[in-house]
Amino acid sequence: MNGPVTIIGAGLAGLSCARELKGHGVESVLLEASGHVGGRVQTDEYEGFLLDRGFQVLLTAYPECRRLLDYEALQLKPFYPGALVRFGGKCHHLADPWKHPAEAAASLISPIGSFMDKLRISSLRTAVTQGALPDLFRRPETTTKQALLNYRFSSKIIDRFFRPFFGGIFLERELETSSRLFEFIFRMFSEGDTALPAGGMKAIPYQLGHELDVRLNTAVAELPAGPVVVAVEEPEAARLLGEALPQGARSVDCLYYAAETAPVTEPILILNGEGSGPVNNCCVVSAVAPTYAPAGASLISVSVLKSAPEADVRAQLVEWFGVNVTRWQHLRTYSIPYAQPVQKVYAPKPVRVRPGLYRCGDYMENSSLDGALASGRRAAQALLEDSDRQLIS
Repeated sequence: MNGPVTIIGAGLAGLSCARELKGHGVESVLLEASGHVGGRVQTDEYEGFLLDRGFQVLLTAYPECRRLLDYEALQLKPFYPGALVRFGGKCHHLADPWKHPAEAAASLISPIGSFMDKLRISSLRTAVTQGALPDLFRRPETTTKQALLNYRFSSKIIDRFFRPFFGGIFLERELETSSRLFEFIFRMFSEGDTALPAGGMKAIPYQLGHELDVRLNTAVAELPAGPVVVAVEEPEAARLLGEALPQGARSVDCLYYAAETAPVTEPILILNGEGSGPVNNCCVVSAVAPTYAPAGASLISVSVLKSAPEADVRAQLVEWFGVNVTRWQHLRTYSIPYAQPVQKVYAPKPVRVRPGLYRCGDYMENSSLDGALASGRRAAQALLEDSDRQLIS
């Protein structure tokens, strides 16, 4: 192979591709239009706070993350395995009974679902953790909502827990996302922790980018010569490859507030189980990772799936947490129009456009850290196979 491989985009997929090539002794250069690596996985430092661009977490059971990342160096801070569900004017504690068996009894009698619903979670957990992980993606596919109905969950727990919880993951409360992805994510929650790096989510791509040849602030108008991997978001990939632009995407707004006193002290996710108002979920990020806020301050993250004025978001938070919310400082709002591709069907796409031209990104696999990293590895492997067969030079 003459010269390095050109990788357009230094998001997680591009970084994964470059690391896979490097592991096989193949040089690459990553051309990144922005001033940082990581794509949508980025953290801003603002007045002593760490603000991830959108509420993001690392599921430590992700196989690609386990393979590529040094978890100890990231200094991961775990969430409490469970949730506080806002319903009927109160917050109800819902614990993972396998990780907190002492709190299982209280969760069983909460009004978030029936007693049988709580028992069916055990059946769901057993079903999704059986067998090899690739087998999970070969199971019959339907929507997440239909899968929950097939597991015989009641409308109560679907509306009060599953809609806000997986709505915050898939960025849609209708639960139209592929059941295969739902079962995959549920398995990941079951087998590992949900965590934040002490230095913010940007620590993940920064770790991946170490010792790679990355050229920042380098926009690409057209495909260069030689072996090329297109590792940008789907709309930009379509432009570079001369394809029709994709239709639809999942969007989200993430609002950050600073408070002198945290509304809750647990490192736990708070869900809107009532289904009204703009807030889908929120958490005190600094209760999970104290490094996200300066001493004496708390950082609150709020996710909104359908854009709403900040005043409306704050008004709902006042209903939840009281008049102290009126004194919270609104730090920043991130409106992310392309946060995820639509994932109604799970079908990994071929990464080889033709010998010498490849593509990767979360839209090629699934919209998760794991999916982005897996697609980058697959693109590198396809390029290496073609090189071994001398289809590219």
